[in-house]
Amino acid sequence: MKPARRIVALSAAVLLATAGCAGAESGSSGPIVVGSVNALSGAATFPEASQAAKAVFDAANASGGVNGRQIQYKALDDKGDPAAAAAAAREVVGRDEAVALVGSSSLIECEINNKYYEQQKILSIQGIGVDPACFTSPNIAPANVGPYHDMTLTLLYGSETLKLNDICALLEIAGNTLPSYQAAIDEWSAITGKKLKYLDATVPYGGSDYTSYIVKARNAGCKAITVNPVEPDSIGQLKAAAAQGWNDVTWLLLTSVYSENYAKAITNAGAGVYVPAEFYPFTDSTSPQNKDWRELMTKNNIPLTSFSQGGYLAAKYFLEVAKGISGDVTRESVTKALREMKPITDPMVGTPYVFGPGQTHHDNTAGWPIKLASGTNKWELVANDWLRIPKK
Repeated sequence: MKPARRIVALSAAVLLATAGCAGAESGSSGPIVVGSVNALSGAATFPEASQAAKAVFDAANASGGVNGRQIQYKALDDKGDPAAAAAAAREVVGRDEAVALVGSSSLIECEINNKYYEQQKILSIQGIGVDPACFTSPNIAPANVGPYHDMTLTLLYGSETLKLNDICALLEIAGNTLPSYQAAIDEWSAITGKKLKYLDATVPYGGSDYTSYIVKARNAGCKAITVNPVEPDSIGQLKAAAAQGWNDVTWLLLTSVYSENYAKAITNAGAGVYVPAEFYPFTDSTSPQNKDWRELMTKNNIPLTSFSQGGYLAAKYFLEVAKGISGDVTRESVTKALREMKPITDPMVGTPYVFGPGQTHHDNTAGWPIKLASGTNKWELVANDWLRIPKK
């Protein structure tokens, strides 16, 4: 959507929705309303995060709820549309009087709604944070690492562990994400003293043919490439490289391609696809770290993906904090408790989670390195511990 059209659409949604805003808090005897805003339909969907959060809340309700009250979880669809994202937030925050947002997952909703959440004094534990506003708002603290720290991690693994030289970047840029990706690359440079050999930030999402981008990267002398793709794009890029006979290039990708379906679709991975998994790798099926998550997802027929890991953890974090509240569970008391909470450690992540009083929340800085090799169609662990971004 063009900027002017987008602004008009968003403004209309805000005006319509504001009329119904109560801004009040949940009562003390009924269910505790918890909301989320998600891309459940549209071009890029993330349904697993809210499905996983709901499964956690359903299990909690079956065990008595939170301080004797049931969780009523409302997951709304933003359809990948700014106006729909604004309307969904106002419906669940204003009309339904949610006490918090938990497990949201969307390409755009943080950018669209972060100021509204500040106005309404409501906090969001995002299941999967994507756009930059998810990590730069005082009222949003995602459970996941996010694509920007993910890019720093994959570059660190490539240069410092694999000892790769001549690393290049092909960036797919949506909205205002370029400065955040550039900052992630700059952070890698500041840590290692190394620079990219070549950078192309014009690579399109959903391209029909990536051959020209691949040829330019190869001609630039790239030996490894970091990309921030969605799965279909990455599959197209690897096929374009293979068609050019470029089979010795190493791919340093992000968690966005970490799935069983992606592995099945890749037969020629060049010198390998490396990803820093944002949560403990779910493809390690016997891991004790993922045991409870795996059993709950399997019981509820929810796909085993990184997205469902994020939604699961967001709900677990919320429950642990909410159950510690003395007195009524309201938006005000939940916000206070999240601001004052102590860090929560979980074996599914390498960094303790805390919301806290900060003006920004980008504290999850660990990934677990995994690899997809040519002809295997399976992910394998290539580390015995978390890879962490060094503290400054």
